[in-house]
Amino acid sequence: MPRVREIEDDGGDPILKEAFAKQREVFGNLLNPTKVLAHCPPILKAAAQLSGSIEKSGRLPAALLPLIYLRVALINGCPF
Repeated sequence: MPRVREIEDDGGDPILKEAFAKQREVFGNLLNPTKVLAHCPPILKAAAQLSGSIEKSGRLPAALLPLIYLRVALINGCPF
């Protein structure tokens, strides 16, 4: 059982509504970090912007990103 309650309902918050919709569209469901960061919507939004900035920076080849995500998931024992 997680120590922090996971949030899956946006409760009418526009930041959560947008973030949840995007994740459900891309992944089919919400990722666990999103459910935890949803306790503070501005931090969730900032984390998403940071992640997006890293992807769009061009510092890593676009074809390498999925492999990095997979490797990190495997290291952490997370399903991908």
